[in-house]
Amino acid sequence: MKIARIDITHHRLELDPPFWPTWDSRPRPLFAAALVRVESDSGHVGYGSGDAMPGFDGHEELFLGRDPLDLAGHYGVIENLSFHLGKCWPLDLALWDLAGKIHDKSVWQMLGGTSTPLPAYASLGQRRDLDGTVRAARAAVARGFKAVKIRFFREDWREDVAVAQAVRAALGAEVDLMVDCNQAWRMQWDRRPYRGYDEALALLRALEPIGIYWIEEPLFRGDHDGLRQMRRESGIRIAGGELTRETHEAAQMVRHGCFDVLQCDVALAGGISGLRPIARLCQMHDVLFTPHTWGNGIMLAAAVQFMAGIGRPPNPQKPAYLEVPDDPPDWTPDKRDFMLTEPILVTPDGTLLPPTSPGLGFELDRQRLARTRI
Repeated sequence: MKIARIDITHHRLELDPPFWPTWDSRPRPLFAAALVRVESDSGHVGYGSGDAMPGFDGHEELFLGRDPLDLAGHYGVIENLSFHLGKCWPLDLALWDLAGKIHDKSVWQMLGGTSTPLPAYASLGQRRDLDGTVRAARAAVARGFKAVKIRFFREDWREDVAVAQAVRAALGAEVDLMVDCNQAWRMQWDRRPYRGYDEALALLRALEPIGIYWIEEPLFRGDHDGLRQMRRESGIRIAGGELTRETHEAAQMVRHGCFDVLQCDVALAGGISGLRPIARLCQMHDVLFTPHTWGNGIMLAAAVQFMAGIGRPPNPQKPAYLEVPDDPPDWTPDKRDFMLTEPILVTPDGTLLPPTSPGLGFELDRQRLARTRI
């Protein structure tokens, strides 16, 4: 059996009204997604998504004619390409999807995991005032979520802390609350300085009485020493690493003690192949691993498979909640998962059920893909 064809198509969904995420200084009128398709000469097809993979065109010959089940070999080539070009990890997802369909197994089964339901948290993203954020958090709990993440974006962090206090008062102590400071990276056009250590620590001190499950990205992504020191000084778990580009950097952050929670994205940093050993390293260092998933439905589906596949026993006192971007009416599962026939939804008890169908476990909406193709 050999790889016969690799295609990449690009799609764009118009957003009306535009979505204005907290981490962006500009509203977004469009949602773009790339779809990677890998076909074997047996007729099996695997799909992946994530980065647009700029520069990949012309490198298909590195995979064509080769065994589609040589996932380790393909990983090495994808890693090289991702160093020299754009992030090519959607191809790794497509190859795992293809391998699952060839073996007639879900990816989590191939990884040796279980079908245990995965606890999920609602990841809010839209810019709102205090009252609007409280309403959005309450609505997430009403949809079944047992944990909610809000995001800070105001110039004065004290105003953000006031929002967190109001959300905690509205939700009560039984709902786990996360906070994302959005300080690890910036959009291309955003030249604002990053928050310094002393100010970030003062923010954490103000949040400690509220009861925060974890706080994401309180410092610039490269301040490894600052993150390690903050982890020692703070009573709140420190999370981050969502857009880490390479697995060796993720391993370094774990060994350096930067985080209590590592959040590398399987579609953007290492794929399933590369992050599998990183998840094991996290277990060795008592670090929670739960991937960043803010993207499209295929990226979320891959994260569900990965989390079910790594097989970490659940800890009721410290669950590794999986991120679910879910913030209606501004960001809905239908918008997020527009390439799929069925959106990925949490159950009434706030969990995600790993699908048992082969591969990554989704079906493409081909009519909608045709309408949104660029």
